[in-house]
Amino acid sequence: MNKQTKRLYFENPYQVEFDAKIIEKTTYEEKSALILDKTCFYPESGGQPSDKGTINKVKVIKVLEKNSRILHVLEEDVFSEDIKGIIDWIVRFDYMQQHTGQHILSQSFDEIYNAETLSFHLGHEISSVEIDLRKITEEEVEKIERLANEIVFQDREIKTYFIQEEETQSVPLRKPPKKKGLIRIVEISDFDYSACGGTHLRRTGEVGIIKILKLERIRNNVRFEFLCGKRALQDYTRKNRDLRHLSNKLSVSEGEILNSFEKLVLELKAQKKKNKNTQEKLIQYEAQEAIQGAKEKIIKEIYSGRNPEEVRSLALNIIKKGEYVVLYGLRAEKRVHLVLASSETLDIDMRELVPIVIPMIKGKGGGSPSLVQIAGEDPENLELALDRAYEYINNRLVS
Repeated sequence: MNKQTKRLYFENPYQVEFDAKIIEKTTYEEKSALILDKTCFYPESGGQPSDKGTINKVKVIKVLEKNSRILHVLEEDVFSEDIKGIIDWIVRFDYMQQHTGQHILSQSFDEIYNAETLSFHLGHEISSVEIDLRKITEEEVEKIERLANEIVFQDREIKTYFIQEEETQSVPLRKPPKKKGLIRIVEISDFDYSACGGTHLRRTGEVGIIKILKLERIRNNVRFEFLCGKRALQDYTRKNRDLRHLSNKLSVSEGEILNSFEKLVLELKAQKKKNKNTQEKLIQYEAQEAIQGAKEKIIKEIYSGRNPEEVRSLALNIIKKGEYVVLYGLRAEKRVHLVLASSETLDIDMRELVPIVIPMIKGKGGGSPSLVQIAGEDPENLELALDRAYEYINNRLVS
């Protein structure tokens, strides 16, 4: 019978160092791996990532559970039989803040809206819970947040203990346990009882603060992203710094930033509309000039530094004013564009040019009988491609 690994983090999640013996040396994904007789390292499980740290000063890459034994995957081999393990306390405490915060948040949803937590993910930057809710208002989210943080500020005791499966009937668990046999309970005094094998704090006050960042609809439920403790502080520090920066840039107080921003958005929209109207008038004027300067029905030109949409608008204006074929090329950084247009009364299908010019500029594109747009990667053949297009159209017009 395989000897199980004693999980020291169950007894004391605040323990950072430990001594152990090797039960088995193995490999995992071509990396050296150890199974120890005891460990402080938490294996990835239940939405919580594995601990980070070192074994005999060798970096632990991953920790996972295998047949009730814990596998420590290492960056390189460890040769000594005497093991000294050290977990990364900063990471451990962060995970405990997030996981305990999740229990408080989940019970808050359950208590106020009788909404079950369907899944939990403890990310390296942001954590999330998926809640069995169809919809929720901003005011309701704030209500959840207030209750959760009230539990934090009350600094309630958190206890962990094991009970037999049949004893779970006497404990008001938030949801039925998934496993059988011996069940580990995480109890937040007079608030939450959950079956959980994760690492948790001793008191709710250590969570610091719980902040819901955003929510989104997923699978007819709602996913909430949140931060706890030091993560929430770092987020607040960054956002406060950004607010001060915006306040200085806009020359307004922090409380006036939103109104100032909304005013700027309206002004920008008005200016864009004005610019668009001006641009349209300029394009119409340019189209008229191109027609007046045309010596034949085919107008051919290569531009640089112009917007493809602007060139397209120019071509459309020309073909609307008379019977013309427009062959425009555009050089834009390392790419080229072709805008090929024809007045509908000429009965020329511009799509016939596509197989001619696309190979020449290594392009992709297409369009309608009166307008074709192509983007290519070979600027050297742009002029030649337009010449070939000109020859083809000229032959069509002459015949």
